Amino acid sequence: MKHLILLFCMLAAPVWAVEPSEILDDPVLEARARELSQGLRCPVCQNESIDESHAPVAQELRVVLRERLVAGDTDAQVIDYMVFRYGEYVLLRPNVRGANLILWLAAPLMLLLALGVGWATIRRKSDGATPLSAEEEEALAEILKK
Repeated sequence: MKHLILLFCMLAAPVWAVEPSEILDDPVLEARARELSQGLRCPVCQNESIDESHAPVAQELRVVLRERLVAGDTDAQVIDYMVFRYGEYVLLRPNVRGANLILWLAAPLMLLLALGVGWATIRRKSDGATPLSAEEEEALAEILKK
């Protein structure tokens, strides 16, 4: 019995938020709609695609997406329309160009900068070491003998 409940829980995991009334009659268009909606971010849920989100705005976006596909738009035209209407924020994987390029490059550049500062700090401290005086060497030798 426990195994059966676990199996049902696992089968329920991939269930999306798409309402039966939203599903298109044409299976090819529906497959395209599902693929596109998995790459679009829900403005309310932020890190969920509109395909997974139960928010009303996500439902509206799914309907608009399907209307555009039925009207004959290509996948690129549908994505361009969504970006034009909602901004690049609607893309789960934003384009790497323009202002986004700065964001994509900032993390690696900050890492390189931090490594450079750390290396310079360690290097400076190791160069500043002065050798022990004769008295200090004698004191160290006595300590090591004990």
